[in-house]
Amino acid sequence: VQLVESGGGLVQPGGSLRLSCAASGFTFDDYAIGWFRQAPGKEREAVSCVSSGDGGTPYTDSVRGRFTVSLDNTKKTAYLQMNALTPGDTGVYYCAVLPRTWVCTLNPLMFDYWGRGTQVTVSS
Repeated sequence: VQLVESGGGLVQPGGSLRLSCAASGFTFDDYAIGWFRQAPGKEREAVSCVSSGDGGTPYTDSVRGRFTVSLDNTKKTAYLQMNALTPGDTGVYYCAVLPRTWVCTLNPLMFDYWGRGTQVTVSS
């Protein structure tokens, strides 16, 4: 299983970015893709999750209303649209796959496969 994140970069406060997570190398129909981030000197935290079924799309409190997660199941690609970015959103953003379920979770321990991450920097 491979996960490749893209779309990160440098953006000014108040700006937007759209991250992509392209998954490949698996054939299971039910899966969830989670988004996580890690700021310098801080622990990895969950951001959101989306699944191939009606498993919900939870968000961590700090991004709710600003970030939107979506999934193109035909491409096995998840997206994270990030609006109204703040310096507090700076970090490396990772996606991860939880196979054989369509129930979303924000618990990183549940995810089996991880991408290498993409850097997001919010700064003026």
